[in-house]
Amino acid sequence: MASEDHLRRIVGVAALVATFGLAMESAVAADAFESWLVGVRREARQKGVKPATLDAALGGIRPIPRVIALSKRQPEFTLTLDRYLKIVLSDERIEKGRKRYSEHRVLLRRASQPHGVQPQYIVALWGIETKYGAIMGGFPVVGALATLAYQGGRRRFFRSELVNALKILDQGHITPNRMVGSWAGAMGQNQFMPSSFLAYAVDGNGDGRRDIWGTLPDVFASSANYLRRVGWRRGESWGREVRLPEGFNRALVNRRKRMGVAAWKRLGVRRVDGGPLPISTIKGRIIIPIRHGGRAFLVYQNFRAIKRWNNSDYFAIAVGKLADRIAAAPDRR
Repeated sequence: MASEDHLRRIVGVAALVATFGLAMESAVAADAFESWLVGVRREARQKGVKPATLDAALGGIRPIPRVIALSKRQPEFTLTLDRYLKIVLSDERIEKGRKRYSEHRVLLRRASQPHGVQPQYIVALWGIETKYGAIMGGFPVVGALATLAYQGGRRRFFRSELVNALKILDQGHITPNRMVGSWAGAMGQNQFMPSSFLAYAVDGNGDGRRDIWGTLPDVFASSANYLRRVGWRRGESWGREVRLPEGFNRALVNRRKRMGVAAWKRLGVRRVDGGPLPISTIKGRIIIPIRHGGRAFLVYQNFRAIKRWNNSDYFAIAVGKLADRIAAAPDRR
């Protein structure tokens, strides 16, 4: 019995030592993070952010382990275009997009007309980014950005975005508890990073704030302003899927140089259903997203503008196709 009591005491002491060690390690880590935050506060103050804003936004925050875990487990992009479009262009997303387009037709027109962006593209971006505002992410943006800036792989980038987020709070557009987004800091119903918010978000309802989380006039007008500012061309389409003729010169695929629709028509390029390309003065280029064969697309300047939002051919094709389905109008260009 004595030996058993002695063994239990040894185990108990060992457990206490281990617990104490973990507590000390945690305290040291917390102190290091707080010291790092001092530098963030200093930088933000130098850029005009008020002390009261910093106290409200940074007080009590800690690194978020889940954010680091997600940053290290990003899946490799292996989906085919067909599979990607099947997921993104689900019947549910198309149907909801048509309903939202109809419900908010007046608001969408008011937000889009000054920027020359067709409303269906605003709705398509809204639907793909957050399922029409239903899934905006549940991470506190300041905490997520602070975590990535402190111990992530792109610290300089995320530190800059953290300071930008603090500027947004300081300007009064949103409160810290409502500033939620993805684990990487993309915010609101159109998933703007803080730098994109500062550059492109606009006040769509005249209340003096740019609320892309809960105010649809701001969400719609901000998306339209973004596209206009990155080169959207009023009245033009994004492009279309096409059929290439047998023996088509593949050296003409995925090139930067654009040619007029009439020139592509002379080379035998046709609509995907086999019909002739329309008469148009628009210039475009042929892309095939999959390197070895696959579906071909004739894309225009507005496709490039969509890629400024998200630099992915798959994403831009999905936005264009969803916009076409939402508007349910024939592609005339």
